[in-house]
Amino acid sequence: MALQQSKDIFLRPGEFYFGDIQARIRTILGSCVAITLWHPKRRMGGMCHYMLSNPRKMNASKLDSRYAEDAIQLFLREINRQGTLPREYQVKLFGGGNMFPSLTKKDETNIGQRNLLIGQELLKANGFYVHSTHLGGVGYRRIVFTLSNGEVLLYHNTTGQAQKDGTVI
Repeated sequence: MALQQSKDIFLRPGEFYFGDIQARIRTILGSCVAITLWHPKRRMGGMCHYMLSNPRKMNASKLDSRYAEDAIQLFLREINRQGTLPREYQVKLFGGGNMFPSLTKKDETNIGQRNLLIGQELLKANGFYVHSTHLGGVGYRRIVFTLSNGEVLLYHNTTGQAQKDGTVI
């Protein structure tokens, strides 16, 4: 019996989704970063598409997934609701591209680099282990994450080839 995808979710910048086996999540990244989490035994997980490395305003009462720190907190909330632990998830990190290389000075950290560095720091600090990455460089990426099997397909404009978890297929 074939498994049917019943949900096709497209994340815009600043959005977050956590779900089960029936979802496929897609997004397009430039300097933003996507984090995918997948629980291989329970076949569930999620993706965030954060766009800001700066901490959110302290007086905000609601988590805002546009910010890296809040996106991680949203993941932790869902993980807690499921009775699981961060170390049980396969984590993949994508994006942080330099969208305007001609405007970036040689020793300057661009917004993409800042986004990917904060993501790596926050994941490590919260007990996640990153299994694979495709980070930095120039240009955009398209990501397709299938929750039934944890597969992440990556299309990067500089290679012109589809990649599975950062490896050319």
